[in-house]
Amino acid sequence: MKYALVTGGSRGIGRAVCIKLAQAGTPVIINYVSNDDAARQTLTEVEALGVKGELLKFDAASPEAIEQAIDKWESEHNDDYIGILVNNAGIRKDNLMIFMQNEEWNDVLNTTLNGFFYITRRLLKGMMTKRNGRIINMASLSGLKGMPGQVNYSASKAALIGATKALAQEVAPRKITVNAVAPGFIESDMTKDLNEDELKKLVPMNRFGKSEEVAALVAFLAGDESAYITGEVISINGGLYT
Repeated sequence: MKYALVTGGSRGIGRAVCIKLAQAGTPVIINYVSNDDAARQTLTEVEALGVKGELLKFDAASPEAIEQAIDKWESEHNDDYIGILVNNAGIRKDNLMIFMQNEEWNDVLNTTLNGFFYITRRLLKGMMTKRNGRIINMASLSGLKGMPGQVNYSASKAALIGATKALAQEVAPRKITVNAVAPGFIESDMTKDLNEDELKKLVPMNRFGKSEEVAALVAFLAGDESAYITGEVISINGGLYT
């Protein structure tokens, strides 16, 4: 059985992705780092769709925790494999660079960029053996355009975009696609501290996007119909930046 692993899958865009994949009939592994209640709620919503769901708790910034969690999962699923990976885990620690602390820089890059590296590297062998795989990386408008006050976040997402393009070329012969999705302002836990009334004036569609809209794009890239799309960065931002 082919599973999808969604990092940071308990809330926001990650939760919407888990539910959308489950609606397509894909068994889902919901990764999270700390919020047990939110993770269980997401799992309940996945299972309510008649699809198998599982929780896998680990910190995407910890290579040791990743190895232990995935080793354990694989030992309990001898006939299954993870064929879809959505690298969604990420954090924001906004600050002007002149005031930015080392931990604000390191924590953001460790979760978004290093987490992508640790998890993707760990799962690539199985995908290459099966000659099938879908990797979708959650980038951002910040990684394309750059955003003041987000030098750390913009750097991590821009690097993720570069990694997406490079890895796509490495693994394409094995029928593995690697794409990135770059949301703009999306209603989620990560943007709840932003001034939506003011910021939506910058968006031609005059609104924030919905997590479900991002999830629909991710689900398409995870499916069979996207088999000839790889190395792409697809923006979903209401026309804010093209």
